[in-house]
Amino acid sequence: MVQDAFRRGWSLTPTAVPEFVVVALSARALAASACRGERRVAAIDLFADADTAALADPCLALPSRRLRIPAGALRRALASHGLRGLPLVHGAGFEDRPDLLAALARDRPVIGNRAETVARVKDPFVFADLLARLGIPHPEVSPSLPDGGGWLVKRAGASGGAHIRSANSRLQAGHYAQRRMAGRPLSLLFLADGRQILPVGFSRQWVAPAPRQPCRYGGAVGPLASSGGTAAAMIDAMSRITEAAGLVGLNSADFLAGPAGWCLLEINPRPGATLDLFDRPPMPSLFDLHVAACAGELPADLPPLAGCRAAMVIYAKAPILLPEGLHWPDWTADRSRTPAAIPMGAPLCTVLADAGTVVEARRLAGRRSRDLCLRHTVAEAA
Repeated sequence: MVQDAFRRGWSLTPTAVPEFVVVALSARALAASACRGERRVAAIDLFADADTAALADPCLALPSRRLRIPAGALRRALASHGLRGLPLVHGAGFEDRPDLLAALARDRPVIGNRAETVARVKDPFVFADLLARLGIPHPEVSPSLPDGGGWLVKRAGASGGAHIRSANSRLQAGHYAQRRMAGRPLSLLFLADGRQILPVGFSRQWVAPAPRQPCRYGGAVGPLASSGGTAAAMIDAMSRITEAAGLVGLNSADFLAGPAGWCLLEINPRPGATLDLFDRPPMPSLFDLHVAACAGELPADLPPLAGCRAAMVIYAKAPILLPEGLHWPDWTADRSRTPAAIPMGAPLCTVLADAGTVVEARRLAGRRSRDLCLRHTVAEAA
């Protein structure tokens, strides 16, 4: 993880030649995993946080007002000296941009799911048809808002949960309705080679509600116990989808599970936020495993992880000014460069917590979050 990289001195120098360029809304977790595998990478994302910059060289920020990767700015960045033709590893931010992925693949190797695969699993109606053919439970979706309650509105191809709303009178362009289902959220991170999968681990997610954003992503904790019929059925479902859609590399699947059964909400066809939970010893670098799986190579098995880790996103409850030279605790990630002004509602950082059980890890993350927020609140008041 990030703190391990700082301790071991895994940072790039201006003379280092990157092997890959990582592009995502936030490239930090992928860059940290690559660094743990002693890979040299460049990073392009929307933030260029301090810890990402310590792991990648160059580390470039793209201008964006809507948390969306700007195609023109990305192409210009990739055309800069040292990045032309460099293999590109993509993370979150391309789910609604398969056309951009296809265009990038004309200039360089793109490591991850192909544009056609991304389009197939992120189009809500094509995906629903696929699941119906495979007999995999999935909430009903509609291009218009049906009469009656019990529906959510989502933006096709979006990530992070902030786009999800309770249904109102109409749907905006690019949005669709999904029937609200009962159950607790679960996520499965897995490796795929286009034919079969290897589970990395299950995790549990939670939301950090905000005004007009009731489903904003709050964090995750894992690994969870994966024995039993429900886990086996979810893994089998991912195997069948992988064979049908040709998924490769690291992917994650979001489920709801409850007394009445389980259903699959969506697949994220790229490495995601739960890298923070599983990319730690004795697990090999998940970046390396992702690259190998995209080339059709899966390991025979993966080592079990000891204990549990929680990763909690901390959002500013009021505007915060971060002073020059701020010392971030070792258990934080996604650290803004300072000085910085963090607007209300924006992410402040990610808090990591290791403990023996899922409950203990989440509680520790919560305590650290409260301590960090209190520290900055007191500093602002002073």
